[in-house]
Amino acid sequence: MSFQQGLSGLNASSKSLDVIGNNIANASTYGAKSARAEFADVYAGALNGAGASQVGIGVSLQTVAQQFTQGNITTTESPMDLAINGGGFFQVSDGKNPAMYTRNGQFKLDREGFIVNNDQLKLLGYPADGSGVIQPGLARPLQLPTAGIAPRATSRVDTEFNLDSRSAVTASDTRPGMLLSDPTTYNNATSMTVYDAKGQDIAVTFYFQKTTPDVDGNTTWNIFATANGQPFTENSDGTPISVDADGNPLEPYTTLTFPATGGNPIVPTDKIMMNVPAGMNAMGATTLPVPAIDLYLTDATENGSSFAVTDLTQDGYAPGQLAGILIENSGIVMARYSNGQSKPAGQIELASFRNPQGLQPMGGNLWARTYGSGDAVVGVPGDGNMGALKSGALEESNVDLTAELVNMVTAQRIYQANAQTIKTQDQVMQTIVNLR
Repeated sequence: MSFQQGLSGLNASSKSLDVIGNNIANASTYGAKSARAEFADVYAGALNGAGASQVGIGVSLQTVAQQFTQGNITTTESPMDLAINGGGFFQVSDGKNPAMYTRNGQFKLDREGFIVNNDQLKLLGYPADGSGVIQPGLARPLQLPTAGIAPRATSRVDTEFNLDSRSAVTASDTRPGMLLSDPTTYNNATSMTVYDAKGQDIAVTFYFQKTTPDVDGNTTWNIFATANGQPFTENSDGTPISVDADGNPLEPYTTLTFPATGGNPIVPTDKIMMNVPAGMNAMGATTLPVPAIDLYLTDATENGSSFAVTDLTQDGYAPGQLAGILIENSGIVMARYSNGQSKPAGQIELASFRNPQGLQPMGGNLWARTYGSGDAVVGVPGDGNMGALKSGALEESNVDLTAELVNMVTAQRIYQANAQTIKTQDQVMQTIVNLR
């Protein structure tokens, strides 16, 4: 008689309890994956495979297989926390050894601006150039820029507004131009901010003055413009604008002509040029001229409704400093600046494997590539088999705590049963020995 079966059963039950205990211990570990002990029966070899009634000699642990199922995603308050919703692994590296792989997205910034995990391993991805264009290729540690964003001078202005066709004529046949201090010499006004090459803000104000309709009923509106309260020095054609002794413009900067039926202007039908002159801002600093701005007035309308500005945008901005980051679902790391601008600072690269169960656990929520796992297939989040990223969230462990507690009770009973077989074998052998 043999104790082999019972001993192997005790050993297998002990291994099973080890695996269950490890699962329970990591039930609250972000990115952790549950494991399962897989066993196989053991039979003694027979010559030429003979033996029809062969009795097994126990059980052996074949492998501890990790289960790479999706864990629940929970939101957090840190924008640096990342969760993968779907397949793939984050790639992290110390810069010396081969890349490691993890599902734990608890990332932070180090003193040099690199995105790192708690072991100071750097997150890998594609860098971006100075203009924010992603540079695909060999993944490198992602580093946020430390410098601010340079200013940009305004080069385009888009407008959309309605001029009230019911308004009275404010243009005078006896007095040319308009008086900046007299609201009765114009109908409406609106302001916007443009920026010079230094990023200094310039307040540009447009004044709209209605003229008498022509014989065909077409209505022309004069547009006067000022920069920081001073009239423009030349009109849209580049012709100098005259001013009176008090600094009031005597000619409009440009005009809008509407058909008798209203709607969009018939003149102009395309962009016009706007040259903002140099001047002085409210703090007493001299602003630079901003030449050759493309001004679009073609979306203006003249209808029997109140004056309203629905769009007044420009493409310039002041300089800014890095204020924070935002990571999009596609893995693009957007740097946000204090002037309201943002641009890509890089893109996270994910890796997937044909056989993720072949990865070697390394501890610290990390896995290493092995021959069994195959080579890593890399890509950006959301492409192919790669999952999408969710910023401000983490993937919980996929351990089912209730199931593990039930498995623990079962393993305990199996352990007791195997111990009982050894006890029974001992009693039987004692009986044989006692035969006289």
